[in-house]
Amino acid sequence: MVTQGMKNVGLGLLLSLAAIHANADYSWNFPEPVTPMALDTLHVHNKFMIITGIIFFVVLAIMIYSIIAHRKDKGFQPVADKTPSTAVEIFWTLIPFAILLLIDFVIMGIPAYHSVVMMEDTRDKATMVVKITGSQWRWQYEYLDGDAQGIKFVSNLTTTDDEMHNKAEKKEHYLLDVDNHLVLPVGEKVRVLMTATDVLHNWWVPQFGSSRVAVPGFIRETWVQVEKPGTYRGQCKELCGKGHGYMPIVVDALPMDEYKVWVAAKKEELAKAAAGSDKEWTKDDLVANGKTVYEKNCAVCHQVTGAGLPPAFPALTGSKIATSPIFGADGKYLPDSHLDRVLNGKGVMPAWKTTLNDVEIASVITYERNALGNSVGDMVQPSQVKAARQ
Repeated sequence: MVTQGMKNVGLGLLLSLAAIHANADYSWNFPEPVTPMALDTLHVHNKFMIITGIIFFVVLAIMIYSIIAHRKDKGFQPVADKTPSTAVEIFWTLIPFAILLLIDFVIMGIPAYHSVVMMEDTRDKATMVVKITGSQWRWQYEYLDGDAQGIKFVSNLTTTDDEMHNKAEKKEHYLLDVDNHLVLPVGEKVRVLMTATDVLHNWWVPQFGSSRVAVPGFIRETWVQVEKPGTYRGQCKELCGKGHGYMPIVVDALPMDEYKVWVAAKKEELAKAAAGSDKEWTKDDLVANGKTVYEKNCAVCHQVTGAGLPPAFPALTGSKIATSPIFGADGKYLPDSHLDRVLNGKGVMPAWKTTLNDVEIASVITYERNALGNSVGDMVQPSQVKAARQ
């Protein structure tokens, strides 16, 4: 029985070692730091690990010595009738306390204090400001100053529903790729303003070393200064609902000349999108464009088929909101109409007027009313959405 048990234990250890060997992409340390904050955090972590390791082995050595030296077979006799003095007890209590106090407040406290001060230093020498807004379940980026001022876009997960349900081959960056990357210049200190529209989120890229909870109704700050060009990936680190695992972060750090090229191209792209507000669209074009917008932004709650997840996320198929009239006799949109709900939100439904442009809102409303099992037959023009904003 014992022999069989030992064989099972040995087999389990062998399988564990084989599994470790099979995993070619593993690390025993932090990911490579690419910001001053991440590098400082790594140094502090390593110092703390050395200090705690020394304390551990010293205490373990004393315990092992005591166990070996005070064995009964060596003739050691316990002292049962001798009580140590109170002074000795106090002395041997205060000495370890003083040693740990010295380690905590001096040897470990000073480096930790330096790291905290560095993390909070958001304004000194910052050359640009980026606002990041977390929503269920996507990120919105807005450049508030510098050459990129006015650039604003939403970053959505690009992993398809078929990949998630094993109907299609999973791509290299499964659940870690987005349609719009945040782009930052290398070597520039970027002040980051962070907030949320609904629940707590946390914008976290491991190689940046910064982590700050985004709180609805509050602006919180951190900073990033990427020293090495490359693409860096992260995720929301705050449990924010059923789609928590579906809001990744992708940051491209570019040399300044390439960053300026990207800024110019992005502004041109946004200008073209804005120009679409004054164009008369066909229903077919709106439906086709709306399908893309819906699957990027709405399907995570209302599902690809429009069936929803009642009661939290109601179905759109056959729903009153998607089949009732949108405009009154005066041409203005009705309160609690489909357009009003998409623009201004209600309950857990976010207000999309700050996230989507006029073309995207007109397209997704038209799609929801003429697809997903609905066939109302009407449509909304981007010019009507533009007027509704005013």
